[in-house]
Amino acid sequence: MELLPIWAIWLILCGIFFIIEIATISFLFLWPGIGAFIAFIICIFGFDLKVQISVFAFISVILIIFTKPLVKKIFKMKDVPMNNKSVIGKNGVVLKTIDNKSGKGQIKVSGEVWSARSINEDIIEEGTTVLIDSIDGVRLNVKKV
Repeated sequence: MELLPIWAIWLILCGIFFIIEIATISFLFLWPGIGAFIAFIICIFGFDLKVQISVFAFISVILIIFTKPLVKKIFKMKDVPMNNKSVIGKNGVVLKTIDNKSGKGQIKVSGEVWSARSINEDIIEEGTTVLIDSIDGVRLNVKKV
């Protein structure tokens, strides 16, 4: 059984890196993909395997170091607050009576149902509008409006 030629291995690696990049859109696997493609070209010109591996590593590292910050700057990702922080300061409606002593209570806010507790230890009946004051884990701390 004969192994694949080295040039084919470089092309396969290049394809794998590009497929991973397409799947993750992280701009991290793009650079080794380019490095593998350049190593493929070096292989076609007959350079030694050590030179190919060195070129692959050098190109990949240099591209990651110098272009990753540039790509981040160009494709600025807007910091979107997670649901747990975006509900603070909003009003919600009590679905199940909030009673801190029994540890029960649920509210609905922005179309989502959350466990809730009263910040001032009051029992808050169903249907009451509450203001979300803070969050503790997966439980919202609320007060009557």
